[in-house]
Amino acid sequence: MEKVDVILGLQWGDEGKGKVVDVLTPRYDVVARFQGGPNAGHTLEFDGQKYILRSIPSGIFQGGKTNIIGGGVVVDPVLFRDEAEALARSGHDLTRQLAVSKKAHLILPTHRVLDAAYEAAKGDQRIGTTGKGIGPAYTDKVSRNGLRVGDLLEPDFRARYERAKGRHEAILRSLGFAYDIAELERQWFSAVEYLRNYRIIDSEYVINKMLCEGRSVLAEGAQGTLLDVDFGSYPFVTSSNTVCAGACTGLGVAPNRIGEVYGIFKAYCTRVGSGPFPTELFDETGRRMREIGREYGAVTGRERRCGWLDLVALKYAVMIDGVTQLIMMKADVMNDFDTIRVAVAYDTPAGRTEEFPFEAGGELRPVYREFPGWKCDLGHARCYDDFPAELRAYVEFIEQQTGVPVRIISVGPDRGQTVVR
Repeated sequence: MEKVDVILGLQWGDEGKGKVVDVLTPRYDVVARFQGGPNAGHTLEFDGQKYILRSIPSGIFQGGKTNIIGGGVVVDPVLFRDEAEALARSGHDLTRQLAVSKKAHLILPTHRVLDAAYEAAKGDQRIGTTGKGIGPAYTDKVSRNGLRVGDLLEPDFRARYERAKGRHEAILRSLGFAYDIAELERQWFSAVEYLRNYRIIDSEYVINKMLCEGRSVLAEGAQGTLLDVDFGSYPFVTSSNTVCAGACTGLGVAPNRIGEVYGIFKAYCTRVGSGPFPTELFDETGRRMREIGREYGAVTGRERRCGWLDLVALKYAVMIDGVTQLIMMKADVMNDFDTIRVAVAYDTPAGRTEEFPFEAGGELRPVYREFPGWKCDLGHARCYDDFPAELRAYVEFIEQQTGVPVRIISVGPDRGQTVVR
C-alpha cells in the first residue's frame, strides 16, 4: 500500500508551498488539499505567467493528475467559482481533474459578515483576519452547526441553509452589527449551482482506495505550522490544524499511512497580520527583504512583516510535524546582504531558552548567530555545487541544527529555478 506524502509550511505561512507542489507533482498521481480555506494564496509562476490559487490544489497545472479538495477544507462557492473560471480561461479543464469532498464545510454569506463583526468587536485586540469567513465557518463546524458540501445534494438544502442563516442573524443582532447580504446571497446561490457541476465525493474512501491500488498521493497544506490552532502562536492563528497530523484528519488517512514529510521554510521569516514575531525587523533591512522578496499577500495584497530566520521556531515546527526533508525557499532574496543573522535561542526574564515558548512575544529577545552573505546572483544555479561557499555553510548549519537534510533550494520564482540535491 502506498503512503501519503505531506507538504506543509514550517513558519507563519507564505513559504512558497504552491511552487514546490507544482515541482513535485509529476511524481504523484493525486494532489489533495487537507485544510484551510480561500484565505490561503498559493502563487505559481512558469512560462511567463503568474497564477494564484486559493482553494484548488496546486497540482492542477500538471495534466492528468487527480486533484481533491479534502474534508478538512472550508469552501466559499463564490471564490471557488471565480478561481475555477479563471483557470478554465487559461486552458485548464478542472471538471475532469478536480473533485470536492462531501465533508468539506461551506462558507456562507453570513460567515463573512460574522468575521467582520467579530473583528470590529475586538477593537485593538483584533487578530487581523482576511475577512473571508474562515473562522466563523470553522466555528460552526466545531459547534456542530455547519453546512457541508455534501448537503448540496440533499433535497432540503435550502431549509438547512435558512436555519444556519437564522442562527447567524441572531448573533449579528446581539452584536448590533449593520449589514446587507442580499447581493452576497444572490452570488452565493448562483455559485452553489456551479459547484454542483463538479464531482462531489466521499474523499476518504477515494483516497484510501487509491493507496490500496498503489497510486501515490501528495497532501498539500495551507498557511504554516506556527499558525496551527493548537500549536501556533495562539490566539493569533488560523482556525484549522496546519501541522502534519491535520493531513490525517483532513483527508481521512491513518497516521501509519504518512510517508515523507516535506517541510518548507524561507531563508528568512515573514508574517501577515497581528501576533508575535520574535525576529521581526523594523529597519531598512526589513524593508529591503519585503521589496526584494515581493512580500505582499497573494490574496489580500497586505504587506508581510519580515525578519531573520528563527531556528528556535523552525526546530519546533520540525519536531511537531515529523519533517523528513526540508525545502528552503527564496534564498535569492538574500543575495545582496553583507551579513545574514539567524536566531538560535531566546533570552527571556526566566533565562535563555532554545524552546518555543507558550507565548512568543513580550520580553523575549532573540540570540543571533551571524553568517557572511553570499553576495552573488543565484538565479542561474542549477546544482548545489553552483552555490557559493557562504550559502552552502548557511544551508549546512540549518541541517546540523534541525537534524534534517535540506533537499530542495529555490533560487527564483520560476519552476526551473529550483535546485534539487
